[in-house]
Amino acid sequence: MTVVYVLTNQAMPGLIKIGRTADTIENRMRQLDTTGLPLPFECFYAAEVQTPDRVERALHEAFDDHRVRRNREFFSLSPDKAKAIIKLLELREVTPGADVITEIGDQEALNQARRRRSHFRFSMLNISPGSELVSVFDDNITASVKDDRWIIFRGEEDSLSNSALTIAHEKGRMWPSVAGPSYWKYEGKTLEQLRQASVSSGDEE
Repeated sequence: MTVVYVLTNQAMPGLIKIGRTADTIENRMRQLDTTGLPLPFECFYAAEVQTPDRVERALHEAFDDHRVRRNREFFSLSPDKAKAIIKLLELREVTPGADVITEIGDQEALNQARRRRSHFRFSMLNISPGSELVSVFDDNITASVKDDRWIIFRGEEDSLSNSALTIAHEKGRMWPSVAGPSYWKYEGKTLEQLRQASVSSGDEE
């Protein structure tokens, strides 16, 4: 059975990889973990599908405007948007519940990268207190901005990363850590996407 997947990588913030494999998703991720990449991929979503050509084509056509390069599987896109299409056509979800690590030291390197990407201030993007954030894992889960660094999540003050990790665990992703800005959206885009756009335009201090 063919698997269609959505991968992210801390070394490529704001980008996702959409692809398919006739192998298991775990083996495919190990194949992609080459010496050319400083960090292993993380699987946001993977599912077995009956018509892989149709699903992959639908994904690539739907998000063609977000493709980083022609004939490449990388897109500047929030991963939940690709997941939504896969879920319409999937037979069974096969997303790994833990990080797929191939070498000693990879887990710590991944955790360090997540911690670095967790450093975030809402003022970087002119996001005001009271603004609503939406979880990448579930559009029905929201939070509000409290101040420059903290949010109100389920009635309590929390960090972007801790709240995102709570949701990840609830969704069966038993990751040891996450970079919060990659898993909260503001006005349809992840905070990480918005940060990268700000850096590219030279707006971030």
